[in-house]
Amino acid sequence: MKWKVLSSEYITKHQYFTARKDVCEMPDGKIVPAYFVVELPESVCAMAITLEGEVIIVKQYRHPVGEILLELPGGFVDKGEDASTAIARELMEETGYEFSQFDALGKVAGNPGVLSGYTHLFLARGGKKIAAQHLDANEQIEIVLTPLATVKEQLKNNEFVQSLHISCMMYAFQKLAEEL
Repeated sequence: MKWKVLSSEYITKHQYFTARKDVCEMPDGKIVPAYFVVELPESVCAMAITLEGEVIIVKQYRHPVGEILLELPGGFVDKGEDASTAIARELMEETGYEFSQFDALGKVAGNPGVLSGYTHLFLARGGKKIAAQHLDANEQIEIVLTPLATVKEQLKNNEFVQSLHISCMMYAFQKLAEEL
């Protein structure tokens, strides 16, 4: 029961933030005169585990919430790139680690009532440091190598607040438990 888009008007267009106003018709004929959508590119994140069994947590300032947060490494999928390639690239850029195994855990939508785009979730294993970080101009990322059991406790204690990354960790811990 999809809605029919009668018109779309872009309010702003930017590489990382595009907002539009749609006029839609619902299946019952009711007109929605203004439905606002923020278009975001697809993104990726991974619970990345090193050869030593430590999870790579990234610590960085997040301006929209005005706090330094603990998160998983990840980022946007480049145009023409698939999610598997994107996560390997993002892990290398943000951490300098290369991984021998990637398990796709699914995808989630951050807030599909307002935001477009999905985040693809991965469990990366066998991480080995092979390079320095190659960060974007606006990134300042501190790597925190954390034992798996500690990450599980931090998750339980609500020390992670990035909801998409929390989803990734939950699915990753579920996958790891299934393998035992």
